[in-house]
Amino acid sequence: MQSETLVSQTLEGRDTDRLPFAARGPLSDAVLRRLTGPAGGEGAAHGELARRAVAGAADVIRDDDVQLALFALYASSYGSIDAFDPDLEWDPELIATRRILEERFEHELRMAVPAPDLPDPTADAVSRSLFALTGADSGPSLSRYMAKKATLDQAREFFIQRTVYTLREADPHSWAIPRLQGRPKAALVEIQADEYGGGRPDRVHAEIFAAALRGAGLDDTYGTYIDDIPAITLASHNMMSMFGLNRRLVGAIVGHLAAFEMTSSIPSRMYADGLRRLGFGDDVTDYFDEHVEADAVHEQIAGRDLAGALAEDRPDLLPDVMFGAAACLTVDGWVGRHILDAWTHGQSSLRKGADDA
Repeated sequence: MQSETLVSQTLEGRDTDRLPFAARGPLSDAVLRRLTGPAGGEGAAHGELARRAVAGAADVIRDDDVQLALFALYASSYGSIDAFDPDLEWDPELIATRRILEERFEHELRMAVPAPDLPDPTADAVSRSLFALTGADSGPSLSRYMAKKATLDQAREFFIQRTVYTLREADPHSWAIPRLQGRPKAALVEIQADEYGGGRPDRVHAEIFAAALRGAGLDDTYGTYIDDIPAITLASHNMMSMFGLNRRLVGAIVGHLAAFEMTSSIPSRMYADGLRRLGFGDDVTDYFDEHVEADAVHEQIAGRDLAGALAEDRPDLLPDVMFGAAACLTVDGWVGRHILDAWTHGQSSLRKGADDA
């Protein structure tokens, strides 16, 4: 209680009114207030709150307070929330708080994600192993449900769930560019250049998705729907951010991108089919149509020239490459299962407040 009292006293008078979302517990409340106000001396209390949050959480991966706090700390580095003071991006106490959360988050992911067999550290072997891993994925098929069964309300929920990552599409993986050399760096830049529109601002994938949101009658302002996003969806984005922002996890972010690209093309076709079935036009389906072709090309580059070449050049990173790929499949599978379980029971997949969304 002493640390919580300290936080409430030192944060008194802070203004979080400009934030588009609310705290989900004492930790996220303290982090949000700190990020929207001047640096003070309450950092030790943040660290204590972080330790209490992870110690008391039954499942950090699905804990609302922990995942929102992590999301906010990462959003400060992305610059995606205008209310966050840029002078606090590298605040030592906030970085220390982030590390406490990351340590437990990564530990739980490594315990929960099935470890795939390690191939030989050659581009061919790694590429074949990644294609086999993604091809054997038996996670819930959200794309098949969207193609055949989803209602208009569920389609809008689907868009809302995707706003966390897709309005920042490619950014988590771009942290890896300066951390790579030679063939892997060239491959990643080739993929990311397409993600960012190949020099055409209107074809930046995040912008195409923003247009799809508007076409579906939704708000394309980043952060608008965070209050409605469940912790597991935040965790999927936070995992990417953690992999990308920590140099020691460069193998994991590379493996994540490889699996991400390898599992995008066919689902994107199904999503587009489902949206057309519901009567949406090209302004809404364009994003998914774009990914049918683009990701069919990207998966080859990501498998061999990026992940495979990195394993050849740095065999010590191979375990993390495969872990990152498996984590992508596992966590995105949890997100898909959460959404489908809700829909098949006639419920919303969003948090309380979904009716207002």
